Amino acid sequence: MRVAVKVLGSSREPHMRVYREQMLAMLLHPCSIEMGRRRSELTRFDYGAGEMMLPRRHVETWARVDGLEYLSVGISDAALRAACDGMASEVELNSAPKLEDARVDALVAAVNAERIAGFPSGRLFLDSVEQALAAILVERYAVRRPSAATYRGGLAPARLRRVTELVHAKIEEELTLREMAQCAGLSTSHFLEMFRKSTGESPHQFVLRQRVERAKEMLREADMRVLDVAVACGFKTQQHFARVFRRMCGGSPTEYRYEVQR
Repeated sequence: MRVAVKVLGSSREPHMRVYREQMLAMLLHPCSIEMGRRRSELTRFDYGAGEMMLPRRHVETWARVDGLEYLSVGISDAALRAACDGMASEVELNSAPKLEDARVDALVAAVNAERIAGFPSGRLFLDSVEQALAAILVERYAVRRPSAATYRGGLAPARLRRVTELVHAKIEEELTLREMAQCAGLSTSHFLEMFRKSTGESPHQFVLRQRVERAKEMLREADMRVLDVAVACGFKTQQHFARVFRRMCGGSPTEYRYEVQR
């Protein structure tokens, strides 16, 4: 997933754009855009901050803007194909000048909050959000809708054990959704479905919980600084570690250490 803030200045004359990669745009400030397939036939759309648009790639689109700033969230071909369980070589989405979907709003807002915080949650968080977005967009906007895949049960115990061992082995490192799916021998979309059925958690939630459990073990050792524990458990900053730890354990790492050592 590519995430970037982009700014376009005002334009009196319509200009033509062709998007080569699939992306979502969340407007960061109120603005107006006139756009259409033909230069002479433009429709005006008024946007509030936080509203979304989904352009169709590979299609010429003419637009006139009065200046805008937006968050561009790129959805990779791999994520779109995985949302079809690998049944399509390329997935094309219809455009939505005003995309209204509470699920998409929440996911993109989470990505924006992650960007503002400096991406402390790492690659796995973005991978998981990208796959969730791809699944929603394919379901609602795919030009040719794939037949729905049906999955039964969850991961086989041996596959779940391999994934858990991978998480423990790479507890200090960046871990991607693709690595976890490959470890299980499944496509990313199939893996996500099966993993949630087996654990009741998303891969990102599971990894965070494993990191916090490892941190609790290390915090019982009096000679380790909280910062060292955070780094050793794969957290990019001590602040992010403290925030996640408090959410899962009800108190700060320092408070936890005091309780177990007194």
